[in-house]
Amino acid sequence: MFAKWRLQSKEYSTTEKLNAVIKSKHNFKKKIKMNKKNLVLITFTLCLLATSCSQVTEKAKEEGQEMVTQTNEKVQKTINDLGLVYVEEGAQDVITYAEVNAAQQAWCDALVKIGKLKEEGGDYKSFAEQVLSGAYNYDNGKVFFKPTLAYGDQTFRNDKKGALSYFIGGDPAYPNDKGFALNPWVKARYDNAGEKNEGIQIYGSVAITMGNVWVTSKEGKEVMVDKTWVFRKGKDGKLKIIVHKSALPFAPAAK
Repeated sequence: MFAKWRLQSKEYSTTEKLNAVIKSKHNFKKKIKMNKKNLVLITFTLCLLATSCSQVTEKAKEEGQEMVTQTNEKVQKTINDLGLVYVEEGAQDVITYAEVNAAQQAWCDALVKIGKLKEEGGDYKSFAEQVLSGAYNYDNGKVFFKPTLAYGDQTFRNDKKGALSYFIGGDPAYPNDKGFALNPWVKARYDNAGEKNEGIQIYGSVAITMGNVWVTSKEGKEVMVDKTWVFRKGKDGKLKIIVHKSALPFAPAAK
C-alpha cells in the first residue's frame, strides 16, 4: 500500500511537471506575440520619426537654398550696380566702393585723433588700442603690417603689440619706435591710384587698394607715403585691415 502511494505520488509529480512545461510554452508564445506587437509598434514609430526628420531636413534645405538664392540675388545686384568684374564665383557678400573709401578715411581720421589726444593730455593709448581692434583684424586672425618707418628684424608688425608700438611707441621691445601717430599730424588724407575707383579692386568680401596717404604736421609740412591696404568684411559687416603696406616714395639720386 505504501508502494502504491509512492507510485501515485510519482505519477502526480510527472503530470505536474508536464503541465508546467505546457504552461511555460504557452507563456513563451504569449511573450513572442507581445514582442512582435512591440516590434511592430517600434518599427511604426521609427518610420514616423524618419519621415518627420526627412521632412524637417528637406524643409531646412529648401529654406537654406532660398536664403542662398536671395543672398546671391543681392550680391549680383551689387555687382551689377557697381560694375564689378573681379568678384569670385559664388561670393556670398560684396564690399562696396563706399565702404572701402569710408574705411580709408576712418584710418586717416584715427591717426590724427591719436596725436591730438596725446597733445591734449587724453588717453591716447586706450584709443590707439581701440583703433587696432576696430580697424585691423588682429583680434580675429592674421594681419600683415609693414609700416613706413620700420627696418631690420622689426620691419614687419604682424601682431597687435608690434603695431601698437609703431603708432604710439613706449614699448621696450621696440626701442626704435617713437610713435608715428604722436608727431602729431593735424591732417591726413588719402588718394587711390587712377581715376575715381580704379585704385580699388573688389573680390567679394575682400578688397584691395593702392595709392597714397598725405599727412600734415602742425608746422604745415606735408609728407606723402605709398600705401596698399587689403580689407576683409567680417560676419558683423565691418571692414578689417588684413594687409597694410606703407613706404616712402622712391627718390632717385640727382645727376
